[in-house]
Amino acid sequence: MTRKPGHPSRRAVLLGATGGLVGVAACSGGSSHTAPSQSTTARSGAASAASGSDTASPPTTQAATLPRTTPWRPTSAEITPAAKLRAVQVVEAIGAWPEGKAGAAAAKARVAALRLPTGLVDEAGPLLPDADAAALQVVDAQYGGILTDSASVLVVCRQWTRRAGTVSAGGTTVDVRLTRAASGWTVTALHPARPGAAASALPVRAREVLSDSRVELPPAAQADLRSGRVHDSVLAALLRLAGSYRMYVSVVRSGHPLDVFGTSRPSDHPLGRAFDVWQIDGHAVVDPATSRSLIERFMRDAAAAGSYNVGGPVLLSGGAAANQFFSDDTHHDHVHIGFDR
Repeated sequence: MTRKPGHPSRRAVLLGATGGLVGVAACSGGSSHTAPSQSTTARSGAASAASGSDTASPPTTQAATLPRTTPWRPTSAEITPAAKLRAVQVVEAIGAWPEGKAGAAAAKARVAALRLPTGLVDEAGPLLPDADAAALQVVDAQYGGILTDSASVLVVCRQWTRRAGTVSAGGTTVDVRLTRAASGWTVTALHPARPGAAASALPVRAREVLSDSRVELPPAAQADLRSGRVHDSVLAALLRLAGSYRMYVSVVRSGHPLDVFGTSRPSDHPLGRAFDVWQIDGHAVVDPATSRSLIERFMRDAAAAGSYNVGGPVLLSGGAAANQFFSDDTHHDHVHIGFDR
């Protein structure tokens, strides 16, 4: 999410060994920490292990066995982890099912078991494809925005579906909207990414980013680049930063709120003029063990690559323009890099 001075702004993980399907299990902020469950270090390592397929071509056909996945759970380092947990739970429930539990009716039963509105299934879109069985792995859950009583959590996921004995790989990013009441956080809406059709011809830089092993892209972000609707400034910055860092991108254009959360001001993301990074050189931004100097250096290098709007967990001084850097609760878990053209 983009943020300009005076406005609120807006943040793991992968798969294990191949095996049978495991059961199913974008702003200023509040706080409510819970005890850690799955460590950020473990999530980061798992994400790195799966990085090869994240930069591959569009959904591919594989052997008939669905991969083994693990539930994503927030750690105590998160800002309001309970909101993230609720968002991830509904995505995991809708997007994964065993043989014999396909379809909207079964998905609604899984959502009802979470004590969430079953109407959310009707908003699932690509998260609920026509398939006999499916496995889903959440890569990251970052804030699209966090206010006292409302939030946007961007759940980045990969998904494998089996149909007629054939497994295909894909995935999406879901902008999960939540509100908080006395009883806790509840999910009010789902907005899955809709990157659009692939362009017939891609700019050279887009092809270079897609083939760069140091730029790890989840499925929706890959599709954004293939759509040809990502600005050259973003592509150039990705390539420049890849010269010094290995980055795991969470969100580029689709799957992000249209407006800066809590405002009526358009976000740079849907315009194809921003990207978010949740992991740098194998270290999750949200992890307290991640070197602050690494994050600071990355943010300054992003500004040097042309970004007018760099946000993260560290508030930096200086910059070529006033307020070029910012920090808030939303950006506690990722670095936002935006461009004005």
